[in-house]
Amino acid sequence: MSSNIRVRRICQYCEQEFTARTTVTKYCSDGCSKRGYKARKRAEKIEQSNTETKQIKQRPIVQLKAKEFLTVKEVSELLNCSIRTAYHYIDNGTIKAVNLGQRMTRVKRAEIDNLFK
Repeated sequence: MSSNIRVRRICQYCEQEFTARTTVTKYCSDGCSKRGYKARKRAEKIEQSNTETKQIKQRPIVQLKAKEFLTVKEVSELLNCSIRTAYHYIDNGTIKAVNLGQRMTRVKRAEIDNLFK
């Protein structure tokens, strides 16, 4: 079945005006259709990669929230500050910590939670 419909459209890829024979035509040519498909697939891959990156960046914080005792480095990651600042909080008494020997300072997770209450 053929149609005598002639619709003026704008190509979604090259943005040139063309005459379409159907109402659902999006591209002016087969080449633009293929390039548009590749652009969509590329955008999907980029979006998927970005979501994977976000998940990987959030994974350590989720794991840290599950731990009961934290190192100073983990405290700094949770508070989003430098390690030196975390030590400053410990020295000032803002955060209570236990020194289990040289280079083995531990902070209870509840101490971090109490900071924000």
